[in-house]
Amino acid sequence: MKKILSLILSVAAATAVLTACGGGGSDVTIAVPNDTTNEARALLLLQDNDIIKLKDGVGITATIRDIEENPHNIKFKEVEAAQLPNVLKDVDYAVINSNYAIQADLNPVSDSLVIEGSSSEYGNILAAKEGTENSDKIKALKAALESKKVADYITEKYNGSVVSVVENPGTGFDDTIDYGSLAGTTISVAASPTPHAEILNVVKDILAEKDIKLDVKEFTDYVQPNNVVESGEVDANYFQHLPYLEDFNKQNGTQIVSVGAIHVEPLALYGGKQKSLDPIK
Repeated sequence: MKKILSLILSVAAATAVLTACGGGGSDVTIAVPNDTTNEARALLLLQDNDIIKLKDGVGITATIRDIEENPHNIKFKEVEAAQLPNVLKDVDYAVINSNYAIQADLNPVSDSLVIEGSSSEYGNILAAKEGTENSDKIKALKAALESKKVADYITEKYNGSVVSVVENPGTGFDDTIDYGSLAGTTISVAASPTPHAEILNVVKDILAEKDIKLDVKEFTDYVQPNNVVESGEVDANYFQHLPYLEDFNKQNGTQIVSVGAIHVEPLALYGGKQKSLDPIK
């Protein structure tokens, strides 16, 4: 009996040490985007803040299966990016793209616990079907998006939640374009509602000065905006960063190219059931 009791106490002590070292039964769950590049981006954000460690060299292709060290034994839940704000209340934390956070009335600057820097490489781009990127329609749209008027709007409207990455904002017009030939035409662009469609409303006013109509088609997912550009149904889209587009082309055989980076939306970690980082620090 004494030997059995001693064995039970030894196992209990070992379990206590394992838990203290972060190898035990943590109940902390973090929800992350389930698409390839944004999941990796979320995991890299957690790694940069010493919450996990990934295998060397995995970079933008990382998934939860590439986590090498998980000292707090965190459980991960892979969720479609648009649904992350909806599941936040049911998990301890969630890493959410700023466009979806803003739509859910979360302020990436003041409400997040951890946030990417504004120098993030994941600038959201204007994209078009390969072969059309140098057409007057796309060049006119690009010039308007790269205007000082748009850059100022982004700064004033989003106050750091969305940051312009256009280095030298212009007038909104391209001197190489014959705007007279575009008068009366319509440029169509697929976009997510926030902040892209909101920014494009400013672009509408700029293009209207040249009698060009901008038709903004809103989508809430990350697939259809590329599909409608690939098919030629829509002239361009504005919703994604370049690593996502490159992976999308690779996975789907599409031929969509970046026309230029407009803004960055810092990815951030938000508290759900937990309101601080104490359980994972």
